[in-house]
Amino acid sequence: MAITPDTKNWTWVLERPCPDCGFDPASVRFDQISDLVRANVARWPAVLARPDVAVRPNEQTWSPLEYAAHVRDVFRVFRGRLELMLAQDDPSFADWDQDATAVAERYAEEDPRTLLVELTDAGAAAADAFGAVRVRDRDRRGLRSDGSAFTVATLATYFLHDPVHHLNDVRG
Repeated sequence: MAITPDTKNWTWVLERPCPDCGFDPASVRFDQISDLVRANVARWPAVLARPDVAVRPNEQTWSPLEYAAHVRDVFRVFRGRLELMLAQDDPSFADWDQDATAVAERYAEEDPRTLLVELTDAGAAAADAFGAVRVRDRDRRGLRSDGSAFTVATLATYFLHDPVHHLNDVRG
């Protein structure tokens, strides 16, 4: 069963709290990002240990396993975007179709134990990368293909919402 692709522009989460998960961008300081990512990662083992981890709650919603695979890839993609912003002036980010990736990478067939290792490693690498950003580099810019502009600081907040939101989706 195919999931309807999410085509919303989620950049509004930089301006106001998310009504679904409670993430409040105004409450997040850049120097907290690394610790908040690590705290998020620490909650995924319990999710991936569930006996029904691969079961979708309905035809329109990913299973906890699929959400965990997506979060692993969010950690990887945003670490890459951060590295690009730190290495280049005003880089443009390649498009990332998360729904196509879920199908192509067969998220629904992931092994939960392997995925946990990969998610943990990717989360630690992202936390380390954001934690190593120098204050003077937080205003460096990058552009999404739709024209949305980010600084390193706003990218960090935008990025953090995703794993927080999805942990809420799976009641982790």
